[in-house]
Amino acid sequence: MAAFETTYIPVNGASFGGRLSTAVRNIVASVTAWNDTRMTRNALAKLSDRELDDIGLCRSDISSL
Repeated sequence: MAAFETTYIPVNGASFGGRLSTAVRNIVASVTAWNDTRMTRNALAKLSDRELDDIGLCRSDISSL
C-alpha cells in the first residue's frame, strides 16, 4: 500500500504563528523607534540655543524630529 505525505508546511510566515510573530516584531520595532525619538528630543531639549546652533538646529526643529 502506498502512502502520501499530505502535511502542508506554510512558507514565509503564512501560518497564524508566523503572522503573529511578524505583528509582534513590528510592534516592538515601532515602540523602539518611538523611544529612540523620545530620547533624542529630550537630549536636544537640554542643549542651549548656542549648542543647537552649532549643530545646525533651532528649538522649533526639535519637535519636528
